[in-house]
Amino acid sequence: MNKTNDKIKKRIIPNDIFITPLQLAKNHIDMIQYNKDDVWYDPFKNDGSYYNQFPNENKLWSEILNGKDFFEFNEKVSIICSNPPYSVMDKVLKKSIELNPYTISYLIGINNLTTKRIEYMEKAGYYITKIHLTKVYKWFGMSVIVIWEKNKNGIIDYDRTIWK
Repeated sequence: MNKTNDKIKKRIIPNDIFITPLQLAKNHIDMIQYNKDDVWYDPFKNDGSYYNQFPNENKLWSEILNGKDFFEFNEKVSIICSNPPYSVMDKVLKKSIELNPYTISYLIGINNLTTKRIEYMEKAGYYITKIHLTKVYKWFGMSVIVIWEKNKNGIIDYDRTIWK
């Protein structure tokens, strides 16, 4: 195991604050189909690299560092788009589903896109319609922009057969 992997695996407190480069956030936003009346939501606003670039005037945000906790948010939204804290990914997906938008899209580490999470989202009616791999300088490994859309045909096909 290399030193970076070892440090990440052995840390006690996760470092979940990674500011998304402005152009990458813009590219992510541009991948999402939307209507002019949609309500965009950035649950992890931080410096606003997503929120400040949302195309609609109808936009909301949360940021725990500013006293607005995503896990306490309960307003109606159409699109969730952000870079979430990876250490609570399952909790983030669960809350995102509860908000019931038609699109959920996150920039996550490639290792966070697991079969279990894909299946979880599908059981809730959200299917992956786009995956975009990217690399950010000094971020661990590859990152992936994932777009889940409610009740649309997904692009992922898999089986759970254990082949011998």
